[in-house]
Amino acid sequence: MHIPDGFLSPQTYLPAYAAAGLAWAWAARGLRRTLDEETVPRLAAMTALAYGLGLVMVPIPGGTSGHALGVAMLALLFGVRLAFLAYSLVLALQSLLFGAGGITALAVNALAMGLCGSLAALLTYRLLRRMNETAAVAIAAWCSVLLPGLLVALALGAQPSIAHREDGTPLFFPFGFAITLPAVVIPHLFIGAGEAVLTVLVWRFARARKWCSA
Repeated sequence: MHIPDGFLSPQTYLPAYAAAGLAWAWAARGLRRTLDEETVPRLAAMTALAYGLGLVMVPIPGGTSGHALGVAMLALLFGVRLAFLAYSLVLALQSLLFGAGGITALAVNALAMGLCGSLAALLTYRLLRRMNETAAVAIAAWCSVLLPGLLVALALGAQPSIAHREDGTPLFFPFGFAITLPAVVIPHLFIGAGEAVLTVLVWRFARARKWCSA
């Protein structure tokens, strides 16, 4: 669901960068105390897995692409702050090295997937884990894909109203919510199911080795 360059107006991505800058500063607080000799290699391995998952992209209508995120497993294993920072790095590298997503859209992508995806996963897991832990992990992973998909669809669908010529012709992304919402959200309902299965497998592996922080 990477948004590429040229799809978002400056009225969208400049405020998003301001918000993301504050979020990155918050996430980086106390980072040295958080990262130790055990956490760093685990975080690196999971970040590399998320990086690989994000490169397996399937183009979908609505101006974006569908792919698994891996952000839920990062959030459940390391918390929201580290997950947000790690996934922001993933998005930056994918954009610079492979053209997956854009630099102008990096802040929107990072806030939608890295921050909101992590928060959705962790809050859902904590809400449901007393009923059934495996189900809680699966639903958390599903939500971590669906919510970012919805946010990306909203960001794209708002562009014709945000930036247009006097005659109403859109200057950037041309399709409104009627196109972006079903085109982006519906495929991610199914992508989220695959994410849920993968996250449960990783979670069980990590729990067996006592890697989890959630």
